[in-house]
Amino acid sequence: MPAKLPVTVITGFLGAGKTTLIRHLLQHNQGRRIAVLVNEFGEVGIDGDLLRSCQVCDEDEDSGSNILELANGCLCCTVQEEFLPTMQELLLRRDRLDNIVIETSGLALPKPLVQAFRWQEIRTGATVDGVVTVVDCEAIAEDRLVSDLPALEAQRQADDSLEHETPLEELFEDQLNCADMVLLTKCDRVADDRYYQIRTWLESQVRPGVKLVPCHQGEIESSVLLGFNASVEEDLENRPSHHDGEHDHDHDDEINSICLTFDQPLNPKTLIQRLQNLVEREEIYRIKGFVNVANKPMRMVLQGVGQRFESFFDRPWKPDESRQTRLVFIGQGLERERLTGIFEG
Repeated sequence: MPAKLPVTVITGFLGAGKTTLIRHLLQHNQGRRIAVLVNEFGEVGIDGDLLRSCQVCDEDEDSGSNILELANGCLCCTVQEEFLPTMQELLLRRDRLDNIVIETSGLALPKPLVQAFRWQEIRTGATVDGVVTVVDCEAIAEDRLVSDLPALEAQRQADDSLEHETPLEELFEDQLNCADMVLLTKCDRVADDRYYQIRTWLESQVRPGVKLVPCHQGEIESSVLLGFNASVEEDLENRPSHHDGEHDHDHDDEINSICLTFDQPLNPKTLIQRLQNLVEREEIYRIKGFVNVANKPMRMVLQGVGQRFESFFDRPWKPDESRQTRLVFIGQGLERERLTGIFEG
């Protein structure tokens, strides 16, 4: 058993592909015993359920508890209340673990989480082996999650005093600043010249020595993803954040999540069309969940960012679970009544 249990933090923006990455890691763990801690922003632990459906843990009757969830919001806001006791629980099982992987929500700052590993209750038993930031190249290419990158950088260089950054842009920069590696997803959906521009810009934003690695469908060797030996909690001074010096931080009050549940079976094509219409009218960053499709024994996973929606059937519905559609919407100023209106009739 190592002196300290290595912990890898997977961070990144909404819909970048963090859960897909961890699913692949669990399915190709090369014999490693990995515990996963999922920080879900929303009322329903969609990502945690997706990880459990990889079925890797079914081989060990005790390892089902190796995927834990913190489901009441941003992990950087709930470190003391929930994260500390959860980590203490995991450390009691150190002899049965080789690695811990923490998937942060798309709205969580990585640095406050890493700072928690300086606490005496944790630091003697665990260390942050590395921080991996996942970046959606297609989203950046279409300027949907971040504003015009060249214009933003030019404005920042021209006048540092201008209040031109939104909270989401600050979050993106904080995730890059804290990274030991940046994984670039959905590169195949971006033209070569645009991909080169994005990569060149990202290289100028990260710390010297941080590598940018293309990653298709989460397919990357575990030996690349794990084993940085960075002791990140001891190196925070070299990882600047917009919130340095603050004891607490406030997210934009408008950012919220709403979960909708439906008992009746839905038609996927009609559902996606209605959701696309909704995204045009509402400030929605991401939609994700499970869909009960009529006359289908399998559960459908649905994930959407902007106008792009992806779906697949992950497993059969279990005999003891309700066949319900559960969708989580994450965005600004969302109201339940307005969202439910699209499903009337």
